[in-house]
Amino acid sequence: MGQEDLMNTAEDVADQFLRVTKQYLPHLARLCLISTFLEDGIRMWFQWNEQRDYIEATWSCGYFLATCFVLLNLIGQLGGCVLILSRNFVQYACFGLFGIIALQTVAYMSLNAVGGLLLLLAESRSEGKSMFAGVPSMGESSPKQYMQLGGRVLLVLMFMTLLHFDSSFFSILQNMVGTALIILVAIGFKTKLAALTLVVWLLAINVYFNAFWTIPAYKPMHDFLKYDFFQTTSVIGGLLLVVALGPGGVSMDEKKKEW
Repeated sequence: MGQEDLMNTAEDVADQFLRVTKQYLPHLARLCLISTFLEDGIRMWFQWNEQRDYIEATWSCGYFLATCFVLLNLIGQLGGCVLILSRNFVQYACFGLFGIIALQTVAYMSLNAVGGLLLLLAESRSEGKSMFAGVPSMGESSPKQYMQLGGRVLLVLMFMTLLHFDSSFFSILQNMVGTALIILVAIGFKTKLAALTLVVWLLAINVYFNAFWTIPAYKPMHDFLKYDFFQTTSVIGGLLLVVALGPGGVSMDEKKKEW
């Protein structure tokens, strides 16, 4: 079997996987994607005093403003997650979570999950159009196409936060394989196959290396591994959305159809 035949077989397997899981994949993708927000909101509930004291001490903003900040993050994240998972007001929920990201960027210097939220917006636009059954379609709207493109590119930035630079052979291999696959996803070449392969790769690495449940909660390593676990899970969710949505019009896969 030649290289081209092997690639075609792999793509057929990816297409078959999508056909079998198409009803469940978007739900799983959304859950994985928002897992970072969900975990952070729940943590703020259970660590209310610690979070408030951290904000008050870091920004010297006083007890009241620190309390408002934590409350806004808690309600914004948990509320946004509930709306997205229930598919109600998804676009408003995404914009709300964008606001939470902007707020947390000021406080925590965090810009993760932006790419995934763009993909969620693209999916919600697609669902909105599909409601008008029987209406002729002129193809995908440009905003949706560019949301998908922006989401794929920002997934690269999300993935880059997962890289660990050290001299071990497996770490170098992990970085090289992952980077090659995420670049294929970003440019939209063999997108579904590359995204699915990266999902399997990241899932195995995540469970093996970020098993925070094996570390006692009082140890600092528990929080570090937990953070990495949910960040990786969010990237997996974004990749699953790419598989479910397809690469979109602005991609090499789509342009190949015109050649």
